[in-house]
Amino acid sequence: MDFFIDFVQQWGYIGLWFCSFIAGSVIPLSSEAIVVACIGFKMDPVGCCIAATIGNVMGGMTCYWMGTLGNMEWIVKYCHVTPEKLAKAQQYVARYGAWYALLAWIPILGSAITVALGYMHANKWITVLAMTIGKAIRYALLILATLGAISMF
Repeated sequence: MDFFIDFVQQWGYIGLWFCSFIAGSVIPLSSEAIVVACIGFKMDPVGCCIAATIGNVMGGMTCYWMGTLGNMEWIVKYCHVTPEKLAKAQQYVARYGAWYALLAWIPILGSAITVALGYMHANKWITVLAMTIGKAIRYALLILATLGAISMF
């Protein structure tokens, strides 16, 4: 994690975008911790929210595209989504459609949601929109909470 925080210190918003992209894709990384560190570095909160959201959505869409390939062996191996998680996510996708991507920010389940959306060929534009809304709200609330905590000291 220290490597990524140092990377963001050197590269700023581009570094935050890159780390958020990685965290949203198949590599486990806490973009939330990196965003909090960025706020601690006095980076602009709005810029942080935008960079983290765009990166994380693009990373999530890589899971979506892997799901569209439909290769279960790759989904398990590269996305770390078990058949059980995928089946459960598919039930919700069948019920809520692409709008289920609003919940793609949830740790661990987010990958299963985005893979299931791709696997079931959910509308990609609604998926991007819903994922962006959900992830932007998550980052905005995290940043507001961080700023509130910082102001207490």
